[in-house]
Amino acid sequence: MMGPGAMLQPQIILLKAGTDTSQGKGQLISNINACQAVVDVVRTTLGPRGMDKLIHDENGNVTISNDGATLMKLLQIVHPAAVTLMQISMSQDAEVGDGTTSVVLLAGEFLREAKPYIEEGVHPQIIIKAYREAVTLAVNRLDELSVHLDAKEPNARRDMLEKSAATSLSSKLVSGHKEFFAKMVVDAVLSLDDNQDITLIGMKKVQGGALQDSIMVEGVAFKKTFSYAGFEQMKKKFENPKIVLLNVELELKAERDNAEVRISDIASYQKVVDAEWDIIYDKLAKIVASGAQIVLSRLAIGDLATQYFADRGLFCAGRVTDDDMKRTARATGAAVQSSCNDLSPAILGSCAHFEERQVGGERFNFFSGCPEAKTCTIVLRGGAEQFIAEAERSLHDAIMNTRRLIKNPCVIAGGGAIEMELSAYLRDYSRTIFGKSQLMIAAFAKALEVIPRQVSANAGIDPTDVLNKLRMKHAQGHKWFGVDVVENGVCDTFESFVWEASVMKRNALLAACEAACLILSVDETVKNPTSEQPNGANYGKGMGQKGRGALRQMGGRGRGRR
Repeated sequence: MMGPGAMLQPQIILLKAGTDTSQGKGQLISNINACQAVVDVVRTTLGPRGMDKLIHDENGNVTISNDGATLMKLLQIVHPAAVTLMQISMSQDAEVGDGTTSVVLLAGEFLREAKPYIEEGVHPQIIIKAYREAVTLAVNRLDELSVHLDAKEPNARRDMLEKSAATSLSSKLVSGHKEFFAKMVVDAVLSLDDNQDITLIGMKKVQGGALQDSIMVEGVAFKKTFSYAGFEQMKKKFENPKIVLLNVELELKAERDNAEVRISDIASYQKVVDAEWDIIYDKLAKIVASGAQIVLSRLAIGDLATQYFADRGLFCAGRVTDDDMKRTARATGAAVQSSCNDLSPAILGSCAHFEERQVGGERFNFFSGCPEAKTCTIVLRGGAEQFIAEAERSLHDAIMNTRRLIKNPCVIAGGGAIEMELSAYLRDYSRTIFGKSQLMIAAFAKALEVIPRQVSANAGIDPTDVLNKLRMKHAQGHKWFGVDVVENGVCDTFESFVWEASVMKRNALLAACEAACLILSVDETVKNPTSEQPNGANYGKGMGQKGRGALRQMGGRGRGRR
């Protein structure tokens, strides 16, 4: 019963029916737990003894990979907070190309260290402020510790690049052949000009043979395209040939199929047929007259044209992929033509040597000695298709890392050495300040130890034992001591040539801290119901079983209007 003075409180409905909201401390803890689950998936892939993951998608495709960014992409994460970890992994891949697992691991550990404080009621903004201060100090200290290697002396520079590439490859599936591939990666990157355009390095995969059968071609190489009758009679080797690139279909096109032609007698029909032949012969004659010896086209080159070129000592390839076409154009200096009229010498390209030869079970066309742009192609060999695909991803990481290192020739020791040094530095710093930030910066310092801890755990070494030794060494001033996975202990990783690019570690620290702060700053999630979306095609998506049953009873009237 209500008293006479009591008034009914009006109910305020702010969000539409069915909206799911969760907020406060519980929501924050839930988001941190979701990120932990993502981190636990990629945790064991870190380091030279890291394990690989096999991902099997709904289309039946199987991917075996060790690359953090690839795994994050394939996991198809839907949790809104955990998606942030995927995004920083992708950004690390785009910016530096390597360290994609480290960045996810660091972000997850920053959140793990913050979790007890959140549970005890510390305001997230205090943690965020302290973390931002800590990452600024860490990055400044990283820049001080970086070893600037002399880039002027070519041999010393090359040596530095090879060692860094070998470090990048040591945690990959191809680690058994890291010296072989490190040399190939450095050759590929140094073959580029000052612009360092990564699209000029092509990678082709050929099944069969061993990994050591992989080759690097200075120039453009691509698989033999679809060939018609007359192909075998073609000349397969040229010295200093002229090359014409076309976007023209050199096939006998029956115009009577494309248009309505009204004729009154048989002679008129013959004229139409003759005109079609005249058109293609005119195109072919113009190409031969231009002086080109190699004809490449994005579109099909039919059997008539193939035989025509073979009779005149030319080589042709139709249906060349767009990527190969662009690289050939840039390397040889040819311009792609969409018409066969006005084929002047100015638009023709050239190279020192052209040859078609066998690679495994495939025929490959090789263009070497290209005058315009420096380009190269790596032809990867191997048994299983997944293995070659993972080798390609591994080399991409090493190439990106090496390219970055040429622009910023600074290295630091890997194997968790830099993380231990930064951790010791931040722990010492935290003792010089007071307040809650002292605890938060110490938590940040502890979180950095996740890298050496995980590297040693993945190698089967006792992480507690290794971390105790490393803390002792770093306290004594041995700044480059890290995990030694070969001898199962600790060693000076700089002396062991386990080198990483400073820019990679810098980017990883900044991105991981940014992601952690972003997740800590969210205290409410609002999920709008999908059942009342204006787009009728999704109507019923996200509804319970009842809702969908009701739709069926309505006779499917809930479907969107087309």
